[in-house]
Amino acid sequence: MRERILGGYDNFVLPFMIGIVFIITYLLIGLIRVIIHIPGPDRKKLLLSFVNPSAIYKNIRDIICDCLIHVKIFKRKAILGYMHASIAFGWFMLIVIGHIEVALYVPQRNGVLYYPVFFRYFVKQEGDITLRGAFFFFLMDFFLLLVLSGIGLAMYKRVHSMALGMRRTTKPGFADRLALYCLWAIFPLRLLAESFTAGISGGSFLTKPMNMLFQNFLSDDMHILPTWWAYSVALGLFFIAMPFSRYMHIPTEALLIVLRNAGLKVTKIRKGFAAAEIYSCSSCGLCIDACPMNTQKKNLKYSSVYFIRFLRRNRTKKINKIAEKCLMCGKCVALCPVGVDSCGIKRAQRTTVYNNLKYDYSYLTSVSHNPPTNTNEEKKSSSILYFAGCMTHLTPSIIKSMEKIFESANVDYQFADKDGGVCCGRPLIIAGKADAAKEIINKNTELIKASGCTTIVLSCPICLKVMQEDYNLKGINLIHHTQFINQLINDNKLKLSKTSDSLVYHDPCELGRGCNIYDEPRNIIQNIGELKQAQSEKLESICCGGSIGSLSLTYDDRTKITQNSVNKLLINNPDKIITACPLCLKTFKDQAPVPVEDIALLVAKNIEVA
Repeated sequence: MRERILGGYDNFVLPFMIGIVFIITYLLIGLIRVIIHIPGPDRKKLLLSFVNPSAIYKNIRDIICDCLIHVKIFKRKAILGYMHASIAFGWFMLIVIGHIEVALYVPQRNGVLYYPVFFRYFVKQEGDITLRGAFFFFLMDFFLLLVLSGIGLAMYKRVHSMALGMRRTTKPGFADRLALYCLWAIFPLRLLAESFTAGISGGSFLTKPMNMLFQNFLSDDMHILPTWWAYSVALGLFFIAMPFSRYMHIPTEALLIVLRNAGLKVTKIRKGFAAAEIYSCSSCGLCIDACPMNTQKKNLKYSSVYFIRFLRRNRTKKINKIAEKCLMCGKCVALCPVGVDSCGIKRAQRTTVYNNLKYDYSYLTSVSHNPPTNTNEEKKSSSILYFAGCMTHLTPSIIKSMEKIFESANVDYQFADKDGGVCCGRPLIIAGKADAAKEIINKNTELIKASGCTTIVLSCPICLKVMQEDYNLKGINLIHHTQFINQLINDNKLKLSKTSDSLVYHDPCELGRGCNIYDEPRNIIQNIGELKQAQSEKLESICCGGSIGSLSLTYDDRTKITQNSVNKLLINNPDKIITACPLCLKTFKDQAPVPVEDIALLVAKNIEVA
C-alpha cells in the first residue's frame, strides 16, 4: 500500500483535529482538577492501586464490562444492552483496528492523530490485497455494521422507548441534541465515505457492494471529498459538544471506575470523586423508572438523573429540593449502569447545607447508657450483643419475638439497649448533620466495646448499615437477625413447624440493596410456608415509602409509594407479607389488606416445642 496524497494531509481533517484537540485539552484540565480536589489519603489510595495487580485486573475487567460491553444493562434488558454495547464496543474496535492498520502499512504515520480515522482516504491499494489486508477490511466493515445497528436502535428508542425496556427517558438539552445528532451522523457518513473510496483503497462485504452500487449512478469522484468533509465535521462537532452533553460519560466513566476501585468516596459536592461521578452520568433515564416516586408524574423531576443534571448546571435551589425529597432508598444507585452513587452525592449536598447550622444535640448523647442487660445473671458478659434500635423499640413485637428465639435456641446474649440507649446515628447522617451523628456514633461505640462482645445481632437494617459503614468496630461481627436466625436453623438449634400459609417477602432497602442480604430471609420463610414471588424484588425491590431518608416528602406522596409497593407484593395473592425491617413493618401495616409480620415474629410463632 502507498499513500494517496504526498504528505498524507488534506484540509478536510481540520474539523476533526480542532474537535479532538479541544476534547483532549478539556479532559486533561478536568483530570488535573479532579486529582487536586481529592484528599491526600485518597490520593495515596489511588497511587497504590496503580501498583496493585488485583486492582489493575479489576480496573481492566470493569472497564471492559461496564464501558464497552455494558453488562449491567444487558442483564436488565438484552436489546438495550446490545444497543449500548454495539456502539461503544464497535467504535472502540474501529479505533483499535485503525491504529493497527497504520502501524502495519504506514508506520511512518504512527502518532498522527487523524491518520487511523481517515486511513481509507489516505491509503490506496496497489496490486492484489494481502490476506492480512483483506482480514482487516472485513473487520472494519463488520464493526462498522455493528455500530450502525446500534445507532438504528438508538434512533428507534427515541420514538418507542418501551420497546427497549424503558418507560421513560430524559429530555435532552441543546448540547445533548447536538452531540446526539452528530453521533447519529458519524457512522452513516463513515459508511458513505469508505464506500466511495472502496474501489481505490479496498473494502469488504459492506463497503465494496455499496461502491459498485454507487458507480451505477455516480459518474465521477467529485462526491468523495465532500463526504469525507462531512464525516470530519460530524466528528469535530461531537467532540466539541461532548463536555456539555450527556456523552461526557464516555471518557469519564473509565476514570470513575479507577477511582471507585481504589476505594474513594464522595467527600465534597461537585469536587474530586464527586465530579467524576457527576460527569459519568449518561442521562440514560433508567433511574427514572427505578425511583419509587415515579408513581406520580409530578415527582418524575425529582429523580437522580435530573439532580445530576442540575449539579452540572449549578442550579442550587433545584439541587437542594431534590436532595431533601429523596427517599435515599438506593434503587437508582443499584440499577445505574455506570454505578453513580447519587445518594452519596445527595448526602454530601445535605451536609453542605445543614452541617454548619448550629443546634443543641446534647439531649441525644445525655441519654442514660446503662450497661447491657444479660439474660443470665450468673454470667457477667456474653459474646453476643443484641442491639434493637429506635425503630424496633417502636415495634415491640420484634423484640419479644427475638427474646423468644434467643431463649428457645439457648443463646446467651446481652441486650444493649433494653433499658435505654441512643439512636445509631443514621437519620442524622442522611440528613447531612455529620457532626451530631459523630457524637452519637462515639457514644454507641463506647457502649459496644464495653460489652466485650464479638458479635452484634441487629433487628434494624438501618442500624446494621450505619455500623458497617461509619463505626469503627474492628473484630466485631455485625449480622442482621435474619442471618442469625438462618444460622440457628442450619445448626439445628431452632426447629420450625411448617404451615400452609403462602408468604411473600419484601426486601427492605437498607437490608437488600444496602447490605446485600437476600437469601437468608427467603431460606427462613421456606422452612415455614410457601414463598411466593413479588413483582419487584431483591435488587429492584420498591421502598415501603416510610423511609427516614426523605426530609420533605409529604404523607400523601408516601402513601402512594406504599400502596404501589403493596400492589407489587400482592401480585401472586399471598396470605401474608413478611418483611425484616421495623420501619417497613410499621409502614405496610397501615396500607396492606393482608397481615404484615416481621420475619422474627413469623419464626417465633412457629417454633417447635420440644
